This record gives sequence, C-alpha cells and structure tokens, in this order.
Amino acid sequence: MIRFFKLLGRLSLWTFLLTLTIWGCAALWFDGPASRLLAGLLALAYALTTLALLILLRPRRRALAAGVLLFAVLLVWWLSLPPSNDRDWQPSVAQLPSAEIHGDKIVIRNLRNFDYRSETDFTPHWETRRYDLSRLRGLDLFVIYWGSPSIAHTILSWQFDDGQHLAASIETRSQTGQSYSAVRGFFRQYELYYVLADERDVIGLRTNHRHEDVYLYRLRTPPARARALLLDYLKTVNHLASQPEWYNAFSHNCTTTIRLHAGNAMGKIPLDWRWLANGYLDTLLYEDGVINRSLPFAELKSLSYINSRAQAVPLDGDFSNAIRKGLPSRPAPPAI
Repeated sequence: MIRFFKLLGRLSLWTFLLTLTIWGCAALWFDGPASRLLAGLLALAYALTTLALLILLRPRRRALAAGVLLFAVLLVWWLSLPPSNDRDWQPSVAQLPSAEIHGDKIVIRNLRNFDYRSETDFTPHWETRRYDLSRLRGLDLFVIYWGSPSIAHTILSWQFDDGQHLAASIETRSQTGQSYSAVRGFFRQYELYYVLADERDVIGLRTNHRHEDVYLYRLRTPPARARALLLDYLKTVNHLASQPEWYNAFSHNCTTTIRLHAGNAMGKIPLDWRWLANGYLDTLLYEDGVINRSLPFAELKSLSYINSRAQAVPLDGDFSNAIRKGLPSRPAPPAI
C-alpha cells in the first residue's frame, strides 16, 4: 500500500510538471514574438529543454525542481507583459468609458449607442449621459447563449424610474483584425473592457443581428445594493481608463468579475460551480430566490426569453420597454 501511494505521488508530480510545460508552450506560442515561426521555435525549445532536464538530471527530485524553476522563469516573463490602452482597436471598443460621480449625480462619457444595420455594418455613436442614483429602482440580468448551454455571456442593467437603463457588459478589448478565441482568452491576448451602453445597442445587437438566445431576469436586489454595485463597477471603469488590465477567461470574465463586484458591494458571495459554467447561473439565482420563484423554473425561463419581442420592434428608444412586456415580475427585495 505504501508503495502504491509513493507511485501515485510520483505520477501526480510528473503530471503537474507536464501540465506546467504544456501551459508554458502555449504561453510562448500565444504571447511570445509576433512571428509565428519564432514563437513556435521558442515553445519547442522550452519543451525540449524541460525534457532534457528530466532525462539528464539525477536524482529525479532534482530534475523535477529544475523543471519547475524553468517554468517559474517563464512565468515571471509572462506576468511582466504589460497591458495597454494604446492599440489599433476595433471600432466597437475604440473609446474607453469613464464616469464622473457627484453625490447622486453621475455623468457617463463614451456610452455606446451605435446604430446597427448588421453585426458588422453600423454607425458609431459615443454619448454622454446623466443618471440620478436617487431614481435607481432595480437591477436586471441578461443571460445570452450562442452555442453550448453551459457557457453564456452575462450583462447587468440598472433601471431608473425616468425610463433610462444603463447596461454594462464585461468583454475583451480586441484589436483591428483580431477575433475572440476561448483558448486565447486564458492568455494575455486581450485587455479587459467594460461596455457601458444603451440596451438597444448591447442587447439589440445580440437579439436582432447576431441572433443569439437572450434571457432577461429581474433581480431581487434592493436599490441601495444596486447603487453600491454600480458604483463599484464605475470605480473599475475609471481605473481601466488610466491603468489597463488583462482579460482572463477564467478569473476576469463576464461572470466571475460580476461576482467580484457583488462581493465588494454586498459582502461575501458563496462559491458555486455555476459561476464558471455560467450557462446555469440562472438556476443558481432561482435556487437562491434572487429571481422570481413564483413559477416553476422551466416556465420562468420560457417567459424570460426576449428574442421574439426584441425582433418585433425597431431598435429605438422604446426598445427597453418592449423587451420587458410580459416578463415575470421582480421579486420583492429583502428588508435590509
């Protein structure tokens, strides 16, 4: 039995080193020199060097330690790669939003409100809008599917009683000619970007032009907590305007970052696997009573599907009201 556990321990260590080596090769390939040939040669050299250490060094503990040390050197290089706000950005992320906050009054600059004729044909409009936090009444969540039911894109939207809605979508900031890749999202390929937008832009684009499946849930969040959450978002928006950060598909994606903001604004948010497999986030919120529980979940989700309503109206100023017609009601907020 002791021999079995020793063997299992050794196997775990070698598997760990193999995982580090594969990740290191991928980091050199994606984040190394722009030349694919040179990046490939460096990744190959790294793999061969690690293999040589394992073959030539004895005892095996020494070989393992040398392999980990080599990875540590590569990791220091990778962590030193600086993000930037100065690149040739795609038009949809060309401007950085920012916010001025004076008590209850907020001024958002570079709010996106494009006119779309198709997903790729649009007229850019970057606007300045003013919001009154004393008129904040609710918070809504959009869950958007384009493929696997396990993975979704999530967008929060704050509702004000003067008819305004402020949507925030946490995304990648892509350069001209660069497309999103789920694999590249784990490396230093994209800067982190917060789209502050009118719903007719950031939601209408997805329902009417990309034809993704969009669900809208009204959240139980009290106005005071919705306010705290919005202010935490805007703090990061202003920070990114001067100090860019890297997007990461695991730790800083559209949903895990919502959890971080919610934790900052509302207190500790329990861990749950559905924050990662975010296509099932609505089931978690249903279980916790954050969304309407007066209906069976399947019926609630069916009623929360907004594509047909979105596609039946023009992308104009009444879009936000139109997509909310027939939605299940917002749960009463808890006493705080």
